[in-house]
Amino acid sequence: MDEALRSLTERVRAEAGDCPAFERLAATDDPDTLAAALTEQGQPLWARELVAFRLATAGDRRAFEALVLLLNHRDPARCASAAHALARLGDPRTARAAAALATNELRVAYALQPVRLLVELRAPEAVPALITVLHRRLRPHDPYRRVALACAEGLGTLGDGRARPVLNEALAHPALAETAVRALARLPAAGGRRTAPPGTADR
Repeated sequence: MDEALRSLTERVRAEAGDCPAFERLAATDDPDTLAAALTEQGQPLWARELVAFRLATAGDRRAFEALVLLLNHRDPARCASAAHALARLGDPRTARAAAALATNELRVAYALQPVRLLVELRAPEAVPALITVLHRRLRPHDPYRRVALACAEGLGTLGDGRARPVLNEALAHPALAETAVRALARLPAAGGRRTAPPGTADR
């Protein structure tokens, strides 16, 4: 059991209490049994999270829709586990979904994990989405500093020259300036664009 699954299992075990369904869902290796729990009426959220995570890490794309919903959940732990699972699922819809969630201004309070997932995926949607989100966070008194920092750091990681203007704007914001300086240092020369690693464009 990898560390992410171990952590999720222990958290879910605490939520499940004495529910016998927990041991059944945690122990089974049958993907159809796990998938059935995603759509079965009356299933608690912890059960859907557990089975979606297990399906995703096994490469079963039936987990996709459940994980996208969890990626934008109000509980940070659920968002983080969903992002981890989606990054390993390999579903080509993931980047588009993450970009849509990250740029949904009505849900910006929960955008941190979608932003981080976009950076990990290095998909074509990532840079435009992060630029959009960071630009919005440069408004006076914006309360979503962690999202802004994740965008600035991610744009440096992605190393795409299109991020230069918004990172230069971020220099004027004391809470973002240090991260923006580091990100700008990782960009190619003005007018250039770093090429994404092979095999990432189709995610």
